[in-house]
Amino acid sequence: MTAFAELLLGGVALGSVYALIALGFVVIFRATEVVNFAHASLLLAGGYVTAVLHDDIGFWPALAAGIAGAALVGAAVEFLVMRRYRGRDHSVLAIVTIGVDILLTTELARRIGTDVLSPGDPWGDAVVTIGSVTIAQTRIAAFLAAALLITAFLLAFRFTSWGVAMRAAAESPSTAALMGVRLGRVSLGAWAVAGGLAAVAALFLTVFPTPGLERSTSLAALKAFPAAILGGLDSTTGALVGGLLVGVTESLATGYQGDLTFLGRGIGDLAPYLVMVVVLLIRPAGLFGTKELARV
Repeated sequence: MTAFAELLLGGVALGSVYALIALGFVVIFRATEVVNFAHASLLLAGGYVTAVLHDDIGFWPALAAGIAGAALVGAAVEFLVMRRYRGRDHSVLAIVTIGVDILLTTELARRIGTDVLSPGDPWGDAVVTIGSVTIAQTRIAAFLAAALLITAFLLAFRFTSWGVAMRAAAESPSTAALMGVRLGRVSLGAWAVAGGLAAVAALFLTVFPTPGLERSTSLAALKAFPAAILGGLDSTTGALVGGLLVGVTESLATGYQGDLTFLGRGIGDLAPYLVMVVVLLIRPAGLFGTKELARV
């Protein structure tokens, strides 16, 4: 029972980080109706800036620089690349983001090389013991930070002028433009916000118990993609629920993979995708996604 509780709590903490990444997918999709496959490179960029600067300026300023850097990279991608293809088919834009991701990830991987970079976080390998359950402080910090950021985003999405503009753009871009909503500004803000969220997620994906930032850290965004899909790409609530579901599933499947050998090795890495497929077979739009109706 203790092992199950530790795996469950660890899964919730991991899922909250996945929710941050999934929220980035959802924000960009709602603003532009484009699936952003360059999200992994934004995550790696934010984590890289934090890891490189923390020795010189301290952890918290480095984290702020990483968030700002990832947001700036996201805004630059939107302004310099995506805006040039506005009006094209959404599948074409999705392919463009794949090209952007290859370019950015290759350059960042070249800079990182074979090194494993420490983010310089203040928690280290400290743990908290509650009864017989032990959980790393980094997991607690990840959950609290994700909960705070997601709450702040949802409040901003609902009550600020930027949030109203994004909801209007998601509902009907042409109507929103006629009503004075600047779609370019909405899209730019969405990419910047997604980059900032990805930088925070990168931090908690590279702290204890993981060794640090590596070239392969960006692959974590691929695990968050099923969270966004099964929750619904146009649903902020779905990103939260999907992230938690994927995190708990991965944690439990990894922890009990010794009892699941009949399913093969590495079931923990495969489990999120299996959950996504099952959910999509039942609800093709995702758990909270909007069903589109077309008159024929």
